Amino acid sequence: MRAAATLAEDLGSSTFLITNPVDVAYLTGFHGGDSYLLLAGSAGGGGKPLIISDFRYQEELAPLEGTCEIRIRKRSMTEAISDVLKERGTRGLAVQAEHLTLALAGSLGKAAAGVKLQHTSGLVSQLRAIKDASEVALIRKAIAIQEEALEETLPRIGRALAKDGNITEMKIAAMLEEAMKSRGSSKPGFETIIGAKTNGSLPHYRPQNTKLTRNSALLIDWGAIYHGYHGDMTRVVCFGKWPRKIAEIYEIVLEAHERAAAALAPGKSTAEIDAIARDHIKSAGYGDYFGHGLGHGMGLDGHEEPRLTNMLSGTALAPGHVVTIEPGIYLPGIGGVRIEDDFLITAKGAENLCRLPKSLKWATR
Repeated sequence: MRAAATLAEDLGSSTFLITNPVDVAYLTGFHGGDSYLLLAGSAGGGGKPLIISDFRYQEELAPLEGTCEIRIRKRSMTEAISDVLKERGTRGLAVQAEHLTLALAGSLGKAAAGVKLQHTSGLVSQLRAIKDASEVALIRKAIAIQEEALEETLPRIGRALAKDGNITEMKIAAMLEEAMKSRGSSKPGFETIIGAKTNGSLPHYRPQNTKLTRNSALLIDWGAIYHGYHGDMTRVVCFGKWPRKIAEIYEIVLEAHERAAAALAPGKSTAEIDAIARDHIKSAGYGDYFGHGLGHGMGLDGHEEPRLTNMLSGTALAPGHVVTIEPGIYLPGIGGVRIEDDFLITAKGAENLCRLPKSLKWATR
């Protein structure tokens, strides 16, 4: 909290308005949403951080009254913010340009006449990029939940295939999500990707009623959330004999994954890590079939800084970053393979937070 207030002062602004609910949760521990946070530097009178919310969250916010001022608004959010700024005599307000809508910016400008809005970007996300031990522990738990859920679900898929000869993508997604929720995941980190057969070539495919049958590949990209923190993994499995081309690209993707993961270390450039996997896939003749970034940071959001991609200039990895490594090859009309694990950057290298195997042998059911 003190770090964010210091950032507001460094900007030359007396107050910092945080509208992104994930950032509010990071700074206060309140995950309810529909609430804004005002941080005042010394120029704005200092004092406790102020959360503006409404009656729905009054009881939920009560435990924070020791560290935050809670204001339950009776009118619109814009009017509530304006009232606070007027009470404090605020003249400069730093806002989150990456999150604040044009409509809210316009209404604030009218309601808080005389207050100069200063656009900022990424200030809290920079703080969030480095995870402390408590955050890493929650990410570990989220990953453990989703791994256990997959271990429960894969045999259920096998039994369904043995009984009925097929099972739909939607049914598999429902089984996996139920298994995560029963273990303590509040909700999936994203819409679970279940790509049967040729649908595996669609990187962000949404499950439908396509039926998985034996001797065909199944791409599963799934994530749990535990106390707000995300896990994110991808595996491809086959019940029976692998299609020849999918088995071929599986080994290529696995090698790309392992090479990039082995190179993770503080000080290494995100672009350099991306290039290691990308160059391997390209050398195998499939460069045109790997079009997305190699990975991304994760925490309270499923996608955070840093970004491991060839589309941006590289940034240096640092201890406390938690990033995915997820190379893939996608062949239209044939299918696709993506293999993804989550890694904590440490002082000397990196630790894989995932324990599920990735070998072709393990993936053959």
